[in-house]
Amino acid sequence: MAKTEIRWFLQGTTASVTCGTKGIDQAIVEELARLGATVHTCVRNESELNECLKKWKILKLNLSGSVCDISSRSKREKLMDTVSSLFQGKLDILINNAGKGLFKGALNSIEEDYSTITATNLESGFHLSQIAHPLLKASGGGSIVFIYSIARIVAFPASTIYSATKVDVNSLSKSCNC
Repeated sequence: MAKTEIRWFLQGTTASVTCGTKGIDQAIVEELARLGATVHTCVRNESELNECLKKWKILKLNLSGSVCDISSRSKREKLMDTVSSLFQGKLDILINNAGKGLFKGALNSIEEDYSTITATNLESGFHLSQIAHPLLKASGGGSIVFIYSIARIVAFPASTIYSATKVDVNSLSKSCNC
């Protein structure tokens, strides 16, 4: 087997990733840790988080996690307090990754659907970026990454609100970059 060349690493950096226990989300968290970052993730489901934390401990990955429903403003603030405490007031990477799907057409969606999906998929990333800014600045720079979906480009008949939030996240990331 050929030796893999490591072209870059994240040793000594810190990262916070929303929703990091399944699929691509989990792969992002684990790759950051494998590259040397100290990572904190959050998810809504405590048993899912505990399962991943056990796995990561066995793999000797430098990962921690907490339960957080990022659709809640106060819980996002508590999350950033936790991150600040864990990382001594500094953060190098914020990955706004959490998203909630809703598969209903426009005529079947209700106001609560719109509020929940918007709070989770759009508002959370904006607010977390705002409250993480002092931590990112304290690290001497920092990066904010927004993860969005193909639904920002391709229309799906049963995902009107979800698709709209993903278009908005794309625009938000571009505007925040300015």
